[in-house]
Amino acid sequence: MASTERRKHGARAARRQMKVGVSLAVVAVTAVVVGYFAYRAAADLPGVRFPDQGNRHLTSTSEPHTPYNSDPPTSGPHLPYLAPWGVHTRPIVPQLQVHNLEDGGVLVQYSCDCPELAGQLAEIVRRYDRFVILAPYRTMTSRIALTAWTRLETLEELDEKRIVRFIEAYRGIDHHRR
Repeated sequence: MASTERRKHGARAARRQMKVGVSLAVVAVTAVVVGYFAYRAAADLPGVRFPDQGNRHLTSTSEPHTPYNSDPPTSGPHLPYLAPWGVHTRPIVPQLQVHNLEDGGVLVQYSCDCPELAGQLAEIVRRYDRFVILAPYRTMTSRIALTAWTRLETLEELDEKRIVRFIEAYRGIDHHRR
């Protein structure tokens, strides 16, 4: 009788060990799959990533600060107030652009006297009630620039799918340091 009980106990222990082994294997496979998709998601984000230059507040546009590491800027010192979301017909100073980016904004900017292009860009921007701005930016080297916090994508021609993808990827993501 004792040997029968030992066999039963041994079988239960073996089943328990097998369950633990299977559980660990499932956890390991799940971790690898999640890690792979997280890596792919980060790798597929639109735009070029620039190092974060912080979010120090300036008192005015004339206050000296370290130069921005991108043009248009994607992070760094900025004014303590926001430009209104939506379509602008005049350029927005870089120090103000950056605060909008910090608050989850995406800026769509163009560098040409091109009313047709500006109108097409305005149609895209007007789809969003908040967190997107369209404005001219005369000094940049590309015709169109899309900026978000630490991200920049440039275009020479209108590409609505790329613009919408960029906006959807970054719009509404707050970047205040906690």
